[in-house]
Amino acid sequence: MAAEKKKKTSVPPDKLRLYEKLVASTPGIESKSNFGAAYTAVNGNMYSLISKYGVVGIRLPEPDRSAFLENHNATIFRADPAWPPNKEYVAIPDDLLKNTAALRPYLKASYHYAQTLRPKATTRKKA
Repeated sequence: MAAEKKKKTSVPPDKLRLYEKLVASTPGIESKSNFGAAYTAVNGNMYSLISKYGVVGIRLPEPDRSAFLENHNATIFRADPAWPPNKEYVAIPDDLLKNTAALRPYLKASYHYAQTLRPKATTRKKA
């Protein structure tokens, strides 16, 4: 059987491996890919992603978001430094990204939060 072909990405490989490890360690969550970067989504709502700069963002509800920002000396996520902040997402500090066990509960909370959001319509290419 041929090895699965990896999509080309501009994400730093070490950060991408850590993000993929986190997603793989969380049962029921699967990574997707778009524009050369990985993300997770449920019902059309993204709840985590990694930017081309290697910054991981996780979508959290209040008050979890404020607590995370304070407890981990984190910032609000920006996919690109020139873009406005994505207010529902926290940027995962590099040292925490290396700690899959400590980060896993936040990814689970993010997944459960995204499930409470109104589903978005998806468009699929016709075969």
